[in-house]
Amino acid sequence: GLGHRRLSILDLSELGHQPMASGDKKIWITYNGEVYNFLSLRKKLEQKGYSFRSNCDTEIIIAMYQEYGYQCLDYLEGMFSFAIWDSEKKELFLARDRIGKKPLFYYFHKNAFIFASEIKCILQDPVVTRKINIEAVVDYFKYLYVPDPKTIYENIFKLKPGHYLICNSKGIQEQEYWDVSFADQSSQSEDDIAEELLAILKDSVKKRFVSDVPLGAFLSGGIDSSGVVALMAEEKNAPVTTCSIGFDSEKYDEVGFARTIAEKFKTDHHEFTVKQKAAEILPKLAYYFDEPFADASSVPTYYVSKLAKQRVTVALSGDGGDENFAGYAKYHLDNIENTFRRLIPRCIRQSLFPSMSNLFFNINSTFFRKASTLLNTLVHEADYGFYLSNSDFEQRLWQRYISDDFAKKISGYDPSEITRYYYNKAQTEDHISKILYTDIKSYLVGDILVKVDRMSMANSLEVRAPILDHKVMEFAASIPSRLKYNNGEKKYILKKAFEKILPHKTMYRKKMGFSVPLADWLRSELKDFSRHHIFSSQGGLDIFFQMPQLEKLWQEHQEYTRNHATILWALLQFSLWHKEFMA
Repeated sequence: GLGHRRLSILDLSELGHQPMASGDKKIWITYNGEVYNFLSLRKKLEQKGYSFRSNCDTEIIIAMYQEYGYQCLDYLEGMFSFAIWDSEKKELFLARDRIGKKPLFYYFHKNAFIFASEIKCILQDPVVTRKINIEAVVDYFKYLYVPDPKTIYENIFKLKPGHYLICNSKGIQEQEYWDVSFADQSSQSEDDIAEELLAILKDSVKKRFVSDVPLGAFLSGGIDSSGVVALMAEEKNAPVTTCSIGFDSEKYDEVGFARTIAEKFKTDHHEFTVKQKAAEILPKLAYYFDEPFADASSVPTYYVSKLAKQRVTVALSGDGGDENFAGYAKYHLDNIENTFRRLIPRCIRQSLFPSMSNLFFNINSTFFRKASTLLNTLVHEADYGFYLSNSDFEQRLWQRYISDDFAKKISGYDPSEITRYYYNKAQTEDHISKILYTDIKSYLVGDILVKVDRMSMANSLEVRAPILDHKVMEFAASIPSRLKYNNGEKKYILKKAFEKILPHKTMYRKKMGFSVPLADWLRSELKDFSRHHIFSSQGGLDIFFQMPQLEKLWQEHQEYTRNHATILWALLQFSLWHKEFMA
C-alpha cells in the first residue's frame, strides 16, 4: 500500500493529490519534494507523445520513469524522495535526491519492508520492534546526530543521498547514482571562476522561484543568506519577504546585520527574538526529529520557520555555503593542525604528545583543555585528527562516564570510521577538498539538512537551498581549494563572486553562525528543566552512563568549573527522545 499527506506547492487542485497513478494504472507514486525543472521536462515528454492531466511535477516523475526507468534520476533537478510501484515488474523503486534535502527511511527485517518520510510512521506498524541500535548511540554522542545510513533503531535505516533502492521478491538492493567529485580542478583565472560562479548561483536562485504559493527567504545577515536575498531581489519585481531570528544576548544576535541587508534590498522584513521560550518547545522538537538530535540551533530554526510560515509557504535559505566554500572556523583550525603535522616529525608527535595531552587535560583551564585537544589530534594522521577535532564528547570523558556494561557491548566499535571512510573516498589528494567532501557527506546531510527539513516541515514550510543545487556543488568542487580557503580567508571565491552585489562589511565581518547561548540557558532558563529530564528514570541515560559521573559533570557546569554545554545538551535531547518514543 502507498499513503500520502500533502503540503500543496504546485497545482493546488485535486489533480495533484497523491498517491498518483499513470494513465494505465500500471505505475503508482508517492512523493515528497520539488522538481524545479519539471516544466522543461514536460515539454520534452510532450514532444515524445506524452500527455498530462495536471500541472504538477509528480505526474512528470511518473512519465520520466516510464521513459527512462531508473535513469530518470539523472534528469531530475530538485529535492525529493519518492517511491514508485511498478505493477508489471512487481517492484518498488525508492529514490532520494542527490544532496539529501528530503528524508527517506525504511525498515527491512524478516521479509517485511516498510518505508516512510518519518520514522514515527514506521513505528506504527506492529511488526516493528522498538530496539535501540547501540552503535548509533555511540555515533550520536560523538557526532551529535545519527549519521546515515543508521537510525537510532535497529532494522530501520536511512536511504543515503544520491542513492536509489529496489525492493522485489529477491530482497532489496541499493545503488548510488550521483556523487560530487573533486577530481577535475578548474584552470580558469580567479576572475573567470568568480564570474561563472555568480552566473550559476543566479540560475539556481531563479530556478527555485517555481511555486503556486507565496515565497520568501531566511536572512541571517551572513554572506550566504544575504547573497541569496540579493539575487532574489534582482529577479523579483515585488519586495522579497525576509525573516530573521535574534537573541537577547548580543554575542549571538545577528538581527542588526540582517536588517542592513533588508534595508539595502528593500525587502519586506520581519524579525523575532527568542526570549526564554526554549523549554516550551523542546519536547515537541524531540517528537519532530524522531531520534536524538543535538544541534541546539534547531531552536531558532524552528522559530524562524514559524515566523516565515505566517507570510509564505516557501522560503529560500543560504545553506551549503560553508561546506562548499570552506566557511566554518574548524577549517582554519584544521589548517593550523596540518601545518604542525608537516613541521613536527611523526615520531615526536607520537612519543611525546600523548603524555603532554593527558597532563594538560587534567588542568582546570580552557586554554590547557584546548591545548590538550590539539596535542591529542596531532598524535594521529589527518583523517582521524579531523574526526577528533570535531567530536565534542572527548574520548577520555566518554570512557569516564559510560557504564561498564555499555563499554563491553561497544568494545571494538570505532565511530571514527564514518569520517575516515568519506575522507578517503574523496576523489582527490588535496586535504581541504577531502574534509569538504567529508562534511558534505556527513555533517551537512546528518545535521544541517535534517535540522532545516524537520523544523520547517513542523511548521508546514518548504525550504529551498540554491547553494545546494547539484550544479552549484559540482562547479564548487572543481574550484581549487586555495580559492576557497585563501591564506586564512574563508569563502574567498564566494566573496569575490558576491563583491558586486553585497556590501563589503557583510562579506568580511566575523562569522557568528546560527548559534544559541547554550551554556547560559543550561545554567538559568533551562536549568531545572534539563536537570529533571537528564536524571529522569524515563530518560534512558542510566542504560548507557554512570549517573553519579553525570551528576559531577552537571555540577562542574553549574559551578563554572568547566563548560559542558554541548555534552549536557546531547544528554538532554537523548532523554527527551527516549521519553517520547521508548519509555
